[in-house]
Amino acid sequence: MTTIQVGDEAPDFELPDQNRKPVRLSSFRGQKNVVVVFYPLAFTGTCQGELCAIRDTIEDFSSDDVQTLAISCDNTAVAAKWSAEQGYTFPLLADYWPHGAVAKSYGVLDEDLGLALRGTFIVDKQGKVAYTVVNGIPDARDLEEYRAVLRSL
Repeated sequence: MTTIQVGDEAPDFELPDQNRKPVRLSSFRGQKNVVVVFYPLAFTGTCQGELCAIRDTIEDFSSDDVQTLAISCDNTAVAAKWSAEQGYTFPLLADYWPHGAVAKSYGVLDEDLGLALRGTFIVDKQGKVAYTVVNGIPDARDLEEYRAVLRSL
């Protein structure tokens, strides 16, 4: 499994969001830092808690300088339903087909379970990885770490 390190060029991708609109990572290059948040499954407690925390402090995660992209191996219909129920205003991207290809390129696909680990990658405006952390599926992340990294960019 490929492991992405700080300083690496972030693997580019294009995935459909909850509205089936394609979103390409490289489209933010030169304009915004991007917080790429892989989550295992929609409608689960830890994932919902993490994404609701981003939603509730969206000014830290979506601005003129920052874009958050949340990615799971769920399909667009699941992402659309969950986004509508929870009021997420950031893209939920479907890494559904080929199943988990983007998660695999970032080294966070659990192939036995068919889902993404809880990985986070902050990509700077030049397309380089400025921060990375991978937590186990049940382990929530610390959003304060993201804020500190974003402030330093």
